[in-house]
Amino acid sequence: MIAILKKNADENAVAHLVSWIEKKGLTAHVSHGENETIIGLVGDTTKIDPFLLESMDIVQRVQRVSEPFKKANRKFHPADTVVDCGGVSIGGGNFQVIAGPCSVEGENLIRIARSVKAAGATMLRGGAYKPRTSPYAYQGMGERGLDLLCEARAETGLPIVTEIMDPRDVEAFLNRKIDVMQIGARNAQNFPLLKEVGRTRTPVLLKRGLAGTIDELLMAAEYIMSEGNDNVILCERGIRTFETRTRNTFDLNAVPVLHDLSHLPVVADPSHATGYTRYVAPMALAAVAAGADGLEIEVHDAPEKAWSDGAQALTPEQFSELMERIRVIRAAIAPAGDVTGSTEA
Repeated sequence: MIAILKKNADENAVAHLVSWIEKKGLTAHVSHGENETIIGLVGDTTKIDPFLLESMDIVQRVQRVSEPFKKANRKFHPADTVVDCGGVSIGGGNFQVIAGPCSVEGENLIRIARSVKAAGATMLRGGAYKPRTSPYAYQGMGERGLDLLCEARAETGLPIVTEIMDPRDVEAFLNRKIDVMQIGARNAQNFPLLKEVGRTRTPVLLKRGLAGTIDELLMAAEYIMSEGNDNVILCERGIRTFETRTRNTFDLNAVPVLHDLSHLPVVADPSHATGYTRYVAPMALAAVAAGADGLEIEVHDAPEKAWSDGAQALTPEQFSELMERIRVIRAAIAPAGDVTGSTEA
């Protein structure tokens, strides 16, 4: 961060500002140019409110030199992070597919789990807790849903990914050894929740907010990582725009941009992004081609009877066909001689 001072700033005022900065635990480098004086702030600039600094009488404007997210930043961690999700690795060339129903509904979960595993999925998704726009819509089975997910894991060996909505539920997730805790779009800036999952070491699949910027997604990841949990997976799931033909607008730009800015794995969710079954497959393939480290896809054995989001769920047959096409795309984009990554997809 740098502070560009006004031309009339006197030496006493500059010295006072330098002292204020140093008391915040940063180092101040003063550079007197021909036309302006600049103070460079070196250290943990999150300790400084840039708006407060800019409001000071001698400061003309404040400009960031480096991004505010540090732990998630590739500049500070050049190598790709690989996250272990219950024995399944994602990132650093390891590609995974997370598949299953939007919500846990009952015994059909194990049947769906078997089918997605047979097609090549490497993790099972399913919501035990469901954030819904309407308070009268199905809200999930709660802890019973978590138990059913654990039963499906025991049956198939697939690590489970399921959404957490409340900091008070973290203990229940930890007690059941949930492999990946998902933070949904509506909770992407639920800072108490982000901090609480950050105090665990359980991997977190962090979805982009409904209208969140890429920087806001990375700052949400920073909240988690600042508490000590570096096992974060970023997820692009579409953002709200003025377009109404799809559920959201799938921002595939985010995949290479996030890889450029951050070392964390990046997953894409074409199901929530598009909202319609017929668009899921082409956008899943596009995300793979864009370099995503994985996909999260909704699969239901009877979408017309699904308790939530049936309109965007693939049938097991459609999912199996998509997995074959994913393998073709991955083979086509793989660097010559590359043997890394999941063999499942």
